[in-house]
Amino acid sequence: MATTVSLPPKINLSALNGRHHKTALMFYLAIVVGHWAEHVVQAVQVYVWGWPLSEARGVLGVPFPWLVTSEWMHYGYALIMLVGLVMLRGGFAGRSRTWWNISLGIQAWHHLEHLLLLLQKLSGLHLMGKPAPTSLLQLVLPRMELHLFYNALVFVPMVVAMLIHRSSEHEAGASCTCAVTR
Repeated sequence: MATTVSLPPKINLSALNGRHHKTALMFYLAIVVGHWAEHVVQAVQVYVWGWPLSEARGVLGVPFPWLVTSEWMHYGYALIMLVGLVMLRGGFAGRSRTWWNISLGIQAWHHLEHLLLLLQKLSGLHLMGKPAPTSLLQLVLPRMELHLFYNALVFVPMVVAMLIHRSSEHEAGASCTCAVTR
C-alpha cells in the first residue's frame, strides 16, 4: 500500500501583498508586539522590580519557565520574524520598502545569531569556551539587554515602514490596497 504525503497549501503572495496586505500586516504586528512586550516585561522585572535575572522570564516565562531556556523557541520566533518580513515585503514600495528592507536586514542578522545559539545548544560546543550558548554580540553585551536591543532595532524601522505605507507620503507602486497613494 502506497503512502501519500500531502503538502501544505501554497501561500498566494500576490493576494497576501495585495488585497490581504493590511490584515496580514496587523496579524504580523500583533505577533511582533507580543514578543516585544515579553522582552520589555523581562527588563522591567529586572531593572524596576529588582528580580534576579534567573526569575525574570517575561509574561509567558513565569508560568512556562522552559520557554525562556528553549533555544528552539527563540530560534523559531527569529525564523517567523524573518519569514514574515520576507513574505510581506512585496506590498511595500518606495520609502516604506526601504525602511522595511532595513528591518529585514537587521532581522536576518538577528536570525543568524539565533541559529548560532541553536547550533551551540545542539552540539554542546559553545563559542569561545563559554559555559552556555553565546551569540557574537553577546560577547560584549549581556543576552537580555542584547535581545531587547535587537527587537527594538527590528521593530522601529518596521513601524516606520508601516506608517509611511499608510500615509499620504507613500510613493506609488504598492501592490496592496491598504496603502494610501499620492
